[in-house]
Amino acid sequence: MMGFNGDKMTKTKLSDNISCLLPQNMHPMIEGEVIRRLPSARKPIAAYTDESQLVDFSVNMAATQWAEKDIEIAQSFYKSSILNLYDDVKFIKEEIVTINKKQFIVFEFLSLVQGDDLTMKPLRKYSYVQYALYNSQALVFGFNCPAQLRTKWQETAGKIMNSVKIK
Repeated sequence: MMGFNGDKMTKTKLSDNISCLLPQNMHPMIEGEVIRRLPSARKPIAAYTDESQLVDFSVNMAATQWAEKDIEIAQSFYKSSILNLYDDVKFIKEEIVTINKKQFIVFEFLSLVQGDDLTMKPLRKYSYVQYALYNSQALVFGFNCPAQLRTKWQETAGKIMNSVKIK
């Protein structure tokens, strides 16, 4: 399968029970990259970046516990969480879909974090995030890149997310 600009995508094992297609130009992040780029109390299950280190894909286990039947409540909770993380969010997609026989909560959006006057410029990102409720936990699949790279990566992000398989 091909990703953006015709890059080849390959099946990638993310854990014993999770796989997806990733562009061949993405590689696993090393420990220092993970700490710097994906700050979290929990170490991700898997984390990948491209050679420019501007495009990231990761899988993590959320701290919140959910029953699979509560997917609509979880969708509302995660939407609120996204809205609280950023100064501005423009949703492109927000839905519940079935991918490879598993339900996912999907959010695709553009975000803005305002920088303060002294240290930062505003940070605009394109993100494609999906959640799967699995064994009373939420698996979080996240793809993000600078907003100006959206047109280059949006189709590939969708291909990655639509290829996720959970055993």
